[in-house]
Amino acid sequence: MAKATRHQRRTALRVILVTEFVVALVTGATVAFAYNQVNGRIVAGPSIVHPPGVTREPKLPTSELNILVMGTDTRSCDGCGIDGEAGGGGSDLTILLHVAKGRKSAYGISIPRDTLVDRPECTKDDKTIPAATDVMWNDALAVGGPTCTVAQVEALTGIYIDDYVVVDFAGFKDMVDAVDGVEVCIPSDIDDPEHNIHLDAGTRKLYGDAALAYVRQRSSTPNSDLGRMKRQQAFIASMLSRVMSAQTLTRPDKVVGFARALAGSITTNPEIASVGKLGKLGLSLRDANLDKIRFVTAPTADFPADSPYWGRLQLTDAAPALWAKVKHDQPLGTLGKGAISGRNQSGSKDQAAANGLCS
Repeated sequence: MAKATRHQRRTALRVILVTEFVVALVTGATVAFAYNQVNGRIVAGPSIVHPPGVTREPKLPTSELNILVMGTDTRSCDGCGIDGEAGGGGSDLTILLHVAKGRKSAYGISIPRDTLVDRPECTKDDKTIPAATDVMWNDALAVGGPTCTVAQVEALTGIYIDDYVVVDFAGFKDMVDAVDGVEVCIPSDIDDPEHNIHLDAGTRKLYGDAALAYVRQRSSTPNSDLGRMKRQQAFIASMLSRVMSAQTLTRPDKVVGFARALAGSITTNPEIASVGKLGKLGLSLRDANLDKIRFVTAPTADFPADSPYWGRLQLTDAAPALWAKVKHDQPLGTLGKGAISGRNQSGSKDQAAANGLCS
């Protein structure tokens, strides 16, 4: 496979953010058609309302940036009920993406869905969602939508969230297929008859339903949700590498297909909910290299066996240090030890074995 050039890497980032450059890859009379196919599929959600005390200086094209990415567990879309479970529209995946000042580097922090937190009062469709204590992290998206999850993050961490993106299962499958599959390494057979998920061990490409099953399945992993979250991080890193490869960038049909699938699966705050607006954001990130993005997990621990919350997770005393890295726009440093990235999709050897990843 040809090594991607610097220009191609910049182009890939714009692809991921559904920029105008995607449309420019289509020639002649199809330009307007492709633009409408992408632009018309992006859904605008409600605007973010920041609580008192969570502020930031006016944003510049080179300012630091925090984007909250959520994957919804709804099964209402066609083919999304692959695991036979009924999702409640909660956040099956939550990643806080921090882009450093200058917008040349970034890292993502995953927050486990089973973490118990205090949810602040928030608003959905002009209705007040009351505050609640000791509720699961993913509950906020189900009861109050994306802005309720944003409010939860800001109340818990004091981190200012600039934008949010919600991705559904159907679009995830389409994105994988648009780049002709994503390569993963499965250390041992996954056999989950309860949810009708069966995947053979080995390094191979996954497509559509199989890819969704891989990132959804959790019973084969010793530490369940945490293991699944690590697999999700590894899969995202592998997919980013696939999008940035010459095999994708030299194929306008794949580029447009990926952009169309992404646009059709996301809901964003209205400030970035169009090709033009996302294009400006993409252009501001043109010197970033997503192949180097690192993924870590918010530090959590199990509740004691005699606790009424046993089976859920609690944030540890190490969490504030991680939030401080984001608030002060600092690199992860030692907190990023063993992080998953496009170049290291399994993290450390010990983590790989614990999380059902190849070492």
